[in-house]
Amino acid sequence: MPAPAHAVSSSRQRPGSRPTFAEVNLSAIAHNLGCVRSVVGRASRAGHAQVYAVVKADAYGHGLIPVAHRLEESGVDGICVALVEEGLALRAAQVEVPILVLNGVYGRDHAEVLRAGLTPVVYELGQAQAFVRAAEGRPVRIHLKVDTGMARLGVSLDELPSVLAGLDHLPSLRIEGLMTHLASADSDPEMTALQLERFAQVEARLRAHGHNPRFIHAANSAGTYTSNADTHYNLVRVGLALYGVAPLPEVGEDLMPAMRVLSQIIAMRDLPRGAPVGYSATFRTSRDSRIATVAIGYGDGLLRAAGNRGSMLVRGQRAPIVGAVAMDLTCLDVTELPEVEVGDEVVVMGQQGKAEISARELAQASGTIPYEVITNLSARVPRVYRD
Repeated sequence: MPAPAHAVSSSRQRPGSRPTFAEVNLSAIAHNLGCVRSVVGRASRAGHAQVYAVVKADAYGHGLIPVAHRLEESGVDGICVALVEEGLALRAAQVEVPILVLNGVYGRDHAEVLRAGLTPVVYELGQAQAFVRAAEGRPVRIHLKVDTGMARLGVSLDELPSVLAGLDHLPSLRIEGLMTHLASADSDPEMTALQLERFAQVEARLRAHGHNPRFIHAANSAGTYTSNADTHYNLVRVGLALYGVAPLPEVGEDLMPAMRVLSQIIAMRDLPRGAPVGYSATFRTSRDSRIATVAIGYGDGLLRAAGNRGSMLVRGQRAPIVGAVAMDLTCLDVTELPEVEVGDEVVVMGQQGKAEISARELAQASGTIPYEVITNLSARVPRVYRD
């Protein structure tokens, strides 16, 4: 395997002069892969499940290439991307493990997908026909996606007979995998059970039609942690948990957050009672107050909804966000922290001392989900890697 392309930097180093950056701990991602393996390590009816790491959306904001290399070094069985472009970037970076393109091919890149050794997900007969034409007689391996209740992508149960009949005319096509996606594994066990029941029926029909897929998979992070071993089938697709964010608060206590987002206090103000702070004066001081300005805003990915609701860590203590989050700057009330001064490190997400602001806490303060918090971090925030 080629040497990893990522550079590993000290947590004290950061590129550029702006004091805002994200520190990504690649060892934590490797640790989390081990945690997932322990969850799926119990034998099921299909044997031990393989783990495919989901690295779409720039590895959930953590950095596509460095994360993929670290996962490959750690023995991940395969990688999932959303887009063909992501898969091609990984191949260009010499990532060699199997790569599954979850969203299929939108345009005319079928031949390029095959040349790069990417495995496409197919959910329409026309897509399968296009890959067979592009292969010019060579065998084509795909994963067939069926819709069991998500209502996004996938062959519907009503369409399945006609699709299977159409596949009979494509002898060079190999259905290497059968998959579906769980819509509510983190919130609705009854819906999940219904989807898995439908999925079992589809698998039976597929095998009765003469197909023998090597991989059967349905579980995302939530499904992996909440479903039993039988419904792991023989492959799970795990994203959120690999980055140290438990899919539910009550599971995954051994996962390690892989990212800290840090900034710095760049200015201080002493304000009298009743003074407005920030755009539209959404906050007014209720006492004589010390207000710190931090060099991060919604242009960096801090969600604007965190204004007057979230907190950051300064000197190991929580300081509430006051006023509206602006594009480049955010204000904190540090009145209760009299020793705070310009230049102090601020942790927007992650641990500082014994205190921690998790992605889940930040999501709750912003009225959203942890996925959005970590993938929202913008490209202008440098990533600094340590291992």
